[in-house]
Amino acid sequence: MVGIHKKMNLFGSSGIRDVVDGKLTPEFCLAVSKAIGSTLPPTAQVCIATDARVSRDIIKSAVSTGLMHCGINVVDFGIMPTPALALLTREMGFDTGIMITASHNPPEFNGLKLFSGNSLGYSRQQEQQIENIYFSNQFRSAGWRNVGSLSVATGVQDEYFKFIRRKLPVGNGKHLKVVVDPGNGAASGFASGFLRDLGYDVLPINDEPDGMFPNRSSEPSAESLVKTIEYLREKNADIAVCYDGDADRVVFCDKDGFIGYNEMISFISRIVLKKSTCKKVATTVETGRLLDLALADMGGEIIRGRVGDVNVAHLMKEHDAAIGVEQVGVYIIPQLGYYPDSMYTSALLLSEIATASEIRETCSKWPELYFGKSKIACANSAKQRVMESMTQSYQVPAVKETNTLDGLRYELDDAWLLVRPSGTEPAIRVIAEAQSESKMNQLLADATRKVRELVESSEVSA
Repeated sequence: MVGIHKKMNLFGSSGIRDVVDGKLTPEFCLAVSKAIGSTLPPTAQVCIATDARVSRDIIKSAVSTGLMHCGINVVDFGIMPTPALALLTREMGFDTGIMITASHNPPEFNGLKLFSGNSLGYSRQQEQQIENIYFSNQFRSAGWRNVGSLSVATGVQDEYFKFIRRKLPVGNGKHLKVVVDPGNGAASGFASGFLRDLGYDVLPINDEPDGMFPNRSSEPSAESLVKTIEYLREKNADIAVCYDGDADRVVFCDKDGFIGYNEMISFISRIVLKKSTCKKVATTVETGRLLDLALADMGGEIIRGRVGDVNVAHLMKEHDAAIGVEQVGVYIIPQLGYYPDSMYTSALLLSEIATASEIRETCSKWPELYFGKSKIACANSAKQRVMESMTQSYQVPAVKETNTLDGLRYELDDAWLLVRPSGTEPAIRVIAEAQSESKMNQLLADATRKVRELVESSEVSA
């Protein structure tokens, strides 16, 4: 998310997100929620939920107050995964759903993510309407007679579970022993209960909500899931299902370790495409070429757009795609709605495999590609300068094309390289994929070094 400044956007690639009591203060959240409320009709119904972060209540209180000031009625769902909030916004007839979360970011972050009444994330046009009101201070006040109400909902997660169960195919994997790791996030107790109710032998770990994320990072990765993999092996489990802080992402591990991002989105996309007459997959510029290669025999058509699950959702709706994916573990299935649903994806995968080994056996048939990424800290205020300097001064040998849709994606015959400013934290990301490990490492190292130099130069001149 970009810094909160009058000359900048409030919204990044996944809602509003920043450090609590840094730029994301209760006062700021109050003003933003008054801007949100001013875009909605008086007496509109808004549901609100949070992840497990320790700042959840102060942000929720500020947001609820701002909405009620505008005459909006607020229903509090408590701690709940983002997928459940998104789906229930539509299924329970709310005008808007607001998720208070910083997703995979560290515990000092928090933010707001908005869903329309159809479960689709707010469009850029809707975000701009909020920004215009916020920056002009043109808030609507309902007056003391017509302030909105605040109520607390109970039992709503059962409504989510009922809907998801109706959409799931009858599977063959009920014998699987499944480690469930929500990382002390919003899916704590939620995902394990869901999969247990479906008949799986569930072994939970990190299953109590704790907004400090004491046992592992809120971002599930090969590095953060080392202990989870050890637990899986110790318990002789078949597979581990691992979520990020708000459970809009899911990744998987087996006894051999972490299963690659691009491998999993390819494997699950194949499951979906087999059941669909449509062969289009919507994704982003961060996604590797393995997806293209893995779906080639099915006639898969890969459409790449801007990073962010909301961007993917709008892209797949535009092209009527069968599935939307981000390589970090985001899956959007239109039969549920245009929002990421990690719970359904987890259950779908488990229902479609007889053994966990099927995943790696299938992946072994695809061409071997090497994929790597790095992240360089960069102040939000410096991102534009660094990217402009990168555009002007950085050259990649043998580049065939440079895609500027979202950052700089350099296309080579046997590789590609992406440099783009993060839309969720003060950093610039570098991603490379190549047919040889040495080529991938070289591309990644050279670009990372250049970005770091430009960041340091920008700090000196600031």
